[in-house]
Amino acid sequence: MKILLVDDDVFLRDMYATKFTEKGDAVSSAGSPEEALRIVENETFDAVIMDMVMPGMTGIDLLKACKALPIKVQPTYIVLSNQGEESDIQKAYAEGATGYIIKADSIPSEVVEKVHQLVS
Repeated sequence: MKILLVDDDVFLRDMYATKFTEKGDAVSSAGSPEEALRIVENETFDAVIMDMVMPGMTGIDLLKACKALPIKVQPTYIVLSNQGEESDIQKAYAEGATGYIIKADSIPSEVVEKVHQLVS
């Protein structure tokens, strides 16, 4: 599976990239929503995994912007965040997220498994 991880936290981004790579996934990463948009516009992914709270643009804003891109095949969008308010979760689903994983509720290996389940 080809994945784009979007998170402004370098440590978390690298940790999740390592876990996905260990499972055989090809992982790219972006440290900002703006960088993620440029990447999604030019590459094809099976999944884009994004945080909700990032500087400049929220995960919801990024999700809307990605969905509006004129790309042939939209990836599966999954939110991976510590924002667990029901209103945040509902907004993400309303904008086209396939899944919403709360970081604090899952260890990294469980996140990898949940993403694989959501994409397959």
